[in-house]
Amino acid sequence: MKISVKAKPNSREEKVEKVDENNFVVSVKEKPEKGKANEAIRNALAVYFKVASSRVKIVSGHTSRNKIVEVI
Repeated sequence: MKISVKAKPNSREEKVEKVDENNFVVSVKEKPEKGKANEAIRNALAVYFKVASSRVKIVSGHTSRNKIVEVI
């Protein structure tokens, strides 16, 4: 399943908000440096969907706040 994610790095708290069926807002504490925020987003989505983090893949938007993420 592919979903659209709006990333909010450097937030006060980590949370995943569902906007609608395929759109999510993910807030993480990590800064957007050297892929740390992307890794935190993958981990947060893995916990939200109750899957392993290896099953969450960022398809596009590695350097953007708007990302397409695939959850297998």
